[in-house]
Amino acid sequence: MTTNRTRPGGRHDARRPEAVPAQRRRMPQRIRPHQWFAERLLAVLSGQRPVHWMLGHTIGDAYDQLADLTPTTPLRSRGARPVIRMCRGTQPAPGVVEACASIAAGEQVLAMAFRLEQGPDLRWRCAAVELGNTPVRRS
Repeated sequence: MTTNRTRPGGRHDARRPEAVPAQRRRMPQRIRPHQWFAERLLAVLSGQRPVHWMLGHTIGDAYDQLADLTPTTPLRSRGARPVIRMCRGTQPAPGVVEACASIAAGEQVLAMAFRLEQGPDLRWRCAAVELGNTPVRRS
């Protein structure tokens, strides 16, 4: 029996596989800072994480605003776990992102707005946060 070096062992027909077109490599989608912050803020506002979880990620009055919102937010109800339906951000100036997100918790939908500022260390921090029409304490 002669051995054909172009065929794999155990294969007896002379057909060759068709050329497979090169597939595009999927690049991992980079998460934008406003999307990342929206998830973190939602975790705090819904009671899944404590407020102090955001200490290193806030500047100015944002931590106080978050602490004021957390105990009274309707997202802390025992209904369905809230999820972010949509999150969009704009960059009005370099190093600033203003974002909004819609949050669904069962039949309820709320709006969340927040502002991010990039520090000299290039880290993004939340500078302000508001939820729906919930009043925010002004200093």
